[in-house]
Amino acid sequence: MSEPNVVSWTAIVNGYSKFGLVDEALWLFRAFVESGLQANYSAIVYLYAQCGDLFGAFRVFDRMPTHDVVSWTTMITACSQLGRGEEAFSLFSRMLLEGFTPNEFTVCSVLNACGDEKALMFGRQLHGAAVKKLFKNDVFIGTSLVDMYAKCGEIVDSRKVFDGMRKRNTVTWTSIIAGYVRNGLGEEAISLFRVMKRRNIYANNFTMVSILRACGLVGGLLLGKEVHAQLVKNSSQSNIYVGTALVWLYCKCNEYSIASKILQDLPFKDVVSWTAMISGCAGLGHEPEALEFLKEMLGEGVEPNPFTYSSALKACARLENIQQGRLIHSSLNKTPAFSNVYVGSALVFMYAKCGSVADAIRAFDGMPERNLVSWKAMILGYAKNGLYQEALKLIYRMQAEGVQVDDYVLGTVLTACGGVDWNMGHSPERLHST
Repeated sequence: MSEPNVVSWTAIVNGYSKFGLVDEALWLFRAFVESGLQANYSAIVYLYAQCGDLFGAFRVFDRMPTHDVVSWTTMITACSQLGRGEEAFSLFSRMLLEGFTPNEFTVCSVLNACGDEKALMFGRQLHGAAVKKLFKNDVFIGTSLVDMYAKCGEIVDSRKVFDGMRKRNTVTWTSIIAGYVRNGLGEEAISLFRVMKRRNIYANNFTMVSILRACGLVGGLLLGKEVHAQLVKNSSQSNIYVGTALVWLYCKCNEYSIASKILQDLPFKDVVSWTAMISGCAGLGHEPEALEFLKEMLGEGVEPNPFTYSSALKACARLENIQQGRLIHSSLNKTPAFSNVYVGSALVFMYAKCGSVADAIRAFDGMPERNLVSWKAMILGYAKNGLYQEALKLIYRMQAEGVQVDDYVLGTVLTACGGVDWNMGHSPERLHST
């Protein structure tokens, strides 16, 4: 090999990075700097970002003698992909203040952050100020706009951008279909998928995942089975995302045995695939099976997430299995899920359903934050255990803390309290008037 230069060194660093050889790439970079050649810092920023080490990426970025559009875009993209939207916005502002013009990759990353952070106003400003003027017909930016509006709940604007695009690719179609599904519009997603098929547009695994979820939303078992058959033909059903979506679909359509077989046949199962099965079983009346799947999941060393715990606790509640509920409570005490509002609400519901109101109160009072579900669980827990005065007191406390009491809670409590002695001033008229 001839004398190394910046091009050859950078190519080798990128090669190491591509194959996950991070230590070798960093060692080579240090040797590169020590050799006296002008270092390609952007390549190392990119390496750290690809490894998910945002701190390392910032450290190199901040030490760069000068920045360019590539290095700014690399950092903004890293923040966006790692869920650090606010930092992506801050970097983008700094980039503009320093006089750099963003390229299409920069704009796509910022739009992605807008969608994840639900920063609709900023997304609209970017759409109007930069996209329409600089990148009017760029398919990647158009796709990012479709995705951003859908994530922000503005599906009409998302469709408007989609319809106005001169060129679309598979990702564009998948983004609008996924947007419909995300907003609960399964029929619209299926309708668009049929148009996509008629036009012979290639559907990738992400498209299939979205359409399977759409089928689950509307109970479209027939179409779901057609898609499943196509996935089997393409040898795609072993893909973790596809497999998980199939488990979710069959659970939603009350096909427990098929869902169970698909899960067991998956070569790799993550927390999402296990949770799809556990929540599906709990929703189908197969509570003992849900708890068995939780046991199997833990046996394979997979850490449950808050939704797993919530689903398992609901299964315990329906079985009135307080012993299993206590075991789950004890295990999640040592995890970040313990402070999750949905897990806390599920604990309150489980203890109240099992008749242990004292434990339900402790769980409720120990929650770092509460939502409407938490308040409902505790109030109805009191009422259904015959503690009507306590239920009424909690309704007043709920109102005092600025939480709106809905008609279902009020109606249930007042019905349960039909024979109560209203000697504490908690009259039905007063409750309705507050």
